[in-house]
Amino acid sequence: MMTHIRIRSRVAHSIAVLLALALWGAGQQARAGSESLRPDALAGWHDDDLAGLDAAIGGQCRLARPPPPWPRLCVEWRAAAGRTKQWIATRFEARALSGARGEPTGLVTGYYEPVIDGSRLRSSPQQVALHRRPSEDLLRERPTRAAIEDSDLLAGRELVWIDDPVEAFFLHVQGSGRVRLGDGSTMRVGYAANNGRPYRAIGRVLIDRGALDTSQADTAGIKRWLRENPDKAREVMQANPRYIFFRELPGADAVSGPPGSLGVALTPMRSVAIDPTRIAPGSLLFLHTEHPADRRPLRRVVIAQDTGGAIAGPIRIDLFWGRGEAAGDAAGRMR
Repeated sequence: MMTHIRIRSRVAHSIAVLLALALWGAGQQARAGSESLRPDALAGWHDDDLAGLDAAIGGQCRLARPPPPWPRLCVEWRAAAGRTKQWIATRFEARALSGARGEPTGLVTGYYEPVIDGSRLRSSPQQVALHRRPSEDLLRERPTRAAIEDSDLLAGRELVWIDDPVEAFFLHVQGSGRVRLGDGSTMRVGYAANNGRPYRAIGRVLIDRGALDTSQADTAGIKRWLRENPDKAREVMQANPRYIFFRELPGADAVSGPPGSLGVALTPMRSVAIDPTRIAPGSLLFLHTEHPADRRPLRRVVIAQDTGGAIAGPIRIDLFWGRGEAAGDAAGRMR
């Protein structure tokens, strides 16, 4: 059966998921309501020009093994030859999804690909390292962020040195990024593994301590607080015990995004991260939310091509905004 998700955050954000008729069972999905709609009946459908969606679907269809049922759908999509919007409208239907207890509410956030400065060899004592995946024995020990940063557990596993410790921390949150090197070249880094510890949002830590209020605890506000309180910043960042290990990714061209969990280069404003135990990887979704800058409607078809440690639950979406400062500002404010 086909499934549609509707999600609202505390500012009435909503999401719709579109899945192919009779191709996915409901067992792995968030619970679906009984009323179905044609996609072209969704509010905002006709305002979406689908720019970039063909690139996102194309990357998925070029995989050696696209997620089911996309091997069949990719054949249909290619046959549609540029008529993607009509194909979705006639091939898919939409149903409202709800959470585990039937609630229609959830959370929409954003993420991006940071561009930060660093060097392959350490050039100053202020720099901090991104580390390669360690041995399996060390991974099994599940060392915390504090244990790693306050010891030499990963000595010799340095991949690249980052100039700003705050930016390095947020690169751990994003999971991938680009490092500008001193010779003018760019190094792309991506997720390799994690230490097995749960993610803890330091924005919530600062709110609970009274250091920030809720309206200040976006990415920009958290970074500002960390830089204004250098004597407390390390301890606050270590309140998040999760630690990410990185690998160097091939290529750092000016266009393609980092690879998501499917192995597909993420497409700005089309690729989203989901909880794969709740929404099938590769699913088409219809996002009905608001732009974080001015609250104008943001309604568009997106595609589930990534996952994330903080993305958990049946009604939880992280929208990929692209690369650089503007994308980071929007992503950091989206909640």
